[in-house]
Amino acid sequence: MAFEPVMSAMEKAHLTFEVDALNKTINEGKKSQQELGKDDFLKLLITQLSYQDPTAPLEDKEFIAQMAQFSTLEQMTGMAKDFNRLANLLSGNEAVSALGKPVELFDGQQIVQGTVKAVTRDTVPQILVNGNYYNWDQVTKVFEEQKL
Repeated sequence: MAFEPVMSAMEKAHLTFEVDALNKTINEGKKSQQELGKDDFLKLLITQLSYQDPTAPLEDKEFIAQMAQFSTLEQMTGMAKDFNRLANLLSGNEAVSALGKPVELFDGQQIVQGTVKAVTRDTVPQILVNGNYYNWDQVTKVFEEQKL
């Protein structure tokens, strides 16, 4: 009785079908993104482990390297979220520090000047100038004293 450690044609066809389905799922709804996320990495790893040859399992070194890559990806994702939160906090604090000060901002095609009367503390801080709310990132100048 001979044991053949290679996949049969039917197993190869099934694997190809699964990989194509995964690729289609990955590509749907994404904007020409060339990088894989952590969910994509996990799907690939699970597919790889599911269809590995039992007579030649994944080498320990390869598995450890892949898990290290996943761990690094997870840490980088967490850091990106933390940096985004930090940027939002800094932007909010900057807007609050302009409260009561005269500012100049660009709104479309016109320059608006006025004093900041209120500030919203949101993901994108807004300031109340001359009765209208503007995004903080529209501000081009903040003056120390009344120069308007």
